[in-house]
Amino acid sequence: MKRSVCPVKYFLFFISLITTVQSIGQVSYERILNAHEEPYNWLTYNGGYLSQRHSLLDQINKNNVENLELKWVLQNQVFGAWQSNPIVVDGIMYVTERPNSVMAVDAVTGRVFWKYRYQNAENARVCCGANNRGVALLNDKVYMGTLDANLIALDRINGQLLWKTEVGDVNLAYSVTMAPLAVKDKIMVGVGGGEFGIRGYVAAYDAETGEEVWKTYTIPGPGEPGHDSWEGDDWEYGGAPVWITGSFDAELNLTYWGVGNPGPDWNAGQRPGDNLYSDSVIALDADSGELAWYFQFTPNDGYDYDSVQVPVLADMIWRGEAKKLMMWANRNGYFYVLDRASGEFLEGKPYVRVNWSSGLDDNGRPIPTPQPEGMPTYPGNQGGTNWYPPSYSPSTGLFYFSAWENYATIYRAEESEYVPGQAFLGGGFSVLAPSPGAPTIGIGRTNPINNWTDEVGYASLKAMDPQTGEAVWSYNQFDVSDSGMLTTTTDLLFTGGREGYFHAIDAETGDLLWNVGLGGQIVMAPVTYMIDGVQYVSVISGNSLSTFALRN
Repeated sequence: MKRSVCPVKYFLFFISLITTVQSIGQVSYERILNAHEEPYNWLTYNGGYLSQRHSLLDQINKNNVENLELKWVLQNQVFGAWQSNPIVVDGIMYVTERPNSVMAVDAVTGRVFWKYRYQNAENARVCCGANNRGVALLNDKVYMGTLDANLIALDRINGQLLWKTEVGDVNLAYSVTMAPLAVKDKIMVGVGGGEFGIRGYVAAYDAETGEEVWKTYTIPGPGEPGHDSWEGDDWEYGGAPVWITGSFDAELNLTYWGVGNPGPDWNAGQRPGDNLYSDSVIALDADSGELAWYFQFTPNDGYDYDSVQVPVLADMIWRGEAKKLMMWANRNGYFYVLDRASGEFLEGKPYVRVNWSSGLDDNGRPIPTPQPEGMPTYPGNQGGTNWYPPSYSPSTGLFYFSAWENYATIYRAEESEYVPGQAFLGGGFSVLAPSPGAPTIGIGRTNPINNWTDEVGYASLKAMDPQTGEAVWSYNQFDVSDSGMLTTTTDLLFTGGREGYFHAIDAETGDLLWNVGLGGQIVMAPVTYMIDGVQYVSVISGNSLSTFALRN
C-alpha cells in the first residue's frame, strides 16, 4: 500500500524551519571581525580572520573530557574523502558535500533544513578528487566555489540560488575547491588547477552582485616585478594555484594567501628561475588586491612543495619586541615565523627529516642539495605536512600541526608539452610512504632496488614553540595523519588520524586524555560551538559528520 503524506507534518516542519532560520541575525562583517566575542559560533573556515582555530569555550575541560558522548551523526551521500569545514551560526550548521552540495543543518539534532545541489559542467577537472572544503557566510547569503570554477551565492533561509559568477575557464581546468573568504563587502577566492598549466590568481567579488572587484595573478606578467623569474613564455602556464582559504589582518588591511606549485610540477629544469610567486605567501591589500609583499619558501620547486597551507596570525612579544607575526608549517619540511606587516623572515627550522636543502640562509632562502637520480628526497611529495589546518593557542603559546615523519619520494623528471586543459606534470615519482603496522617506530628497512635504508614512517602531532622553532612535545600515531587541529582555552587539543580515531590531547603535555574510534579517515579539523548552554564538538570521519557533547 502506498503511504500517504501527512500535510500537517510537513506544514509544521516548514514553519519550524522558517521560524528557526529567520530568528538568527545577519552575519555582518563586524560579527566576523569580532568572532572572538561570540565563541559559541564558528563563523569562518578557521574560526576567525587570524586562522588560529582556537576556541574560548570552556565547558569541556581536562577533567570532564572523558565524559564526551556521541549526540548525532550526519551521513554524506557521496563517496570519497569528505573535507568540508562546517560553519555554525546561531544554531544552524552550514556544511558542503562532495562535489558541490550545501546543507543547512540543525546543529543540535543534525536534522537537515535545506539542501542545494549544484550541477558541475561535465568537463570539470581537478587533480586530486572532487573536494569542496566549505562555504563562507556574509549578511543573508551563503557562498560556495565550484569544481567548474564558478562562485555562487545562496539565500541563507531557503538555499535558493541568487547569483552565479564565472571565476575561471573550466575548459582550461580552472576550479575552486577552497572555502571562500568574506571580507568587508567582498567574497574572495583562489583558483585550483596547478597540475593543468593554469596561471593562478586570487579574485574578489562584490558580495551583493557577484561582480568582479579585483583580480591579482600569482604569476607576474610582462613588465611586472618578478616576471624575470620566469623564462620565455613559461609564465603563461606556470601553475601557482591558490586552493586553501587565506587569513586577514584588519589593522593592516592585508589578506594572506598560500600559493601552490609551479608547472610542470616535477621538472624544475624545464622552467628556469625562481618562478615567482609559486610556493610563496602573498600579502594583498583587501580593497585593491595590490601586492604588499611576498615571501617565497621554495624557489624553482621541483618537488611539488606547494605552499598552500594556512597562514596563522598572532600578535606576541618576539624576542623582546611586540610583533605582528605569521606562523607557517610549510610542506617543504621547514617551520617559519615571518613578520606579517613586512614579510621579513624571522625564523625557520626543519621539523621533519629534510635532505633537499642543507638549511636556510639569513633571508630564509633554502640552500639546495638535490639528491642523486634514483635516491629518495625528504620530505616526500605530500610534504612534511600539507593543507590540513593547524592551530595556535594563545593560552599555551604553542602552534599545533600534523607532520609526516620519515616519508620520502624518488622523483623522475621528464619534458612536458603544455596542452590546454590537460595534465602538465613534467614527470612522475615513486612514493616511499610511511609503513603502517611496523612493530617498532624507528626500525630501519632496506630498499632492495637502491640499497638504501630509511626508518619506518609515522604521523607526529607536533606542538611547536614559535619562539624557538622547536617542538615542545610530539604525539606519535600508528599511521600518517591528514587531520587538522582545534585547541580550546581549557588547553585541550582535538584532532584525529587516518585510522579513524578522534583524540582529545592535553595541549600542554601531549598526553592522551580521551579518544574514540569513528571508523573512517579524518581529513579535516574539528570545530566547536555552544547552543543553549551545551558545548558541542563536530568532526568528519570518513563519510560521517559526528557531533559530541558531555554526558547529561
